[in-house]
Amino acid sequence: MTYCVAMRLDAGLVFLSDSRTNAGVDHINTFRKMTVIERVGDRVLVLMTAGNLSVSQSVVNILRERLDRSDQENLCSLPNLFEAARHVGSVVREVHQRDAAALQEFGIEFNASIIFGGQIGEEDPRLFNIYAAGNFIEASEDTPYFQIGESKYGKPIIDRVVNRRTTFEEAAKCALISMDSTIRSNLSVGMPLDLLIYERDALRVRDHVSIGSQNAYFNTIRTLWGERLRQAFTELPDPDWGNF
Repeated sequence: MTYCVAMRLDAGLVFLSDSRTNAGVDHINTFRKMTVIERVGDRVLVLMTAGNLSVSQSVVNILRERLDRSDQENLCSLPNLFEAARHVGSVVREVHQRDAAALQEFGIEFNASIIFGGQIGEEDPRLFNIYAAGNFIEASEDTPYFQIGESKYGKPIIDRVVNRRTTFEEAAKCALISMDSTIRSNLSVGMPLDLLIYERDALRVRDHVSIGSQNAYFNTIRTLWGERLRQAFTELPDPDWGNF
């Protein structure tokens, strides 16, 4: 399992992913879930994947291999984000046609979720959630963020904090707290983390950092968040059982 979250803000886009694929008492694997395609001055595209690792890696590898081919459409030849999202979805379906039946014979579900976003040329930054069937939805004013993977633990803080006017600093902080809540509640989500900030109309990545277990800022905010939550809880009034 994994956890990825992306936010579409007036200022641009924020992406955060973990890197754990499976975990047990003596078995932990990590694979990067974020893929970045950047052609400075032309486009920045970011994919984050969850689900079956072999499926998601097949999709990403096919997308990468086609970047250098001029005889067919690819993520660097398409004119806008909608067409790029459609292309990613078609590759998901292509992998499904090739592998789904064989996986099913071994009792393995074809499972893949992709957050895909960025900016091409002069169009606005856009953000999509692409499903295993290759269909997708786009982030909107009412829904400015997407989550994939183990999303339920980190959702409440985002619902309370994030809107289109949220700053990069607030959004990054909120995403990291959302990730910390998920890591604390689910062993299958873990570090290191990938955090990427894309500023509207820059057509280049502003910040892309790897956050490990010794990262001072992440450890500070996760400690303070836990302390402040306990403080807020103790300050809540106790139930008045007589007038409940």
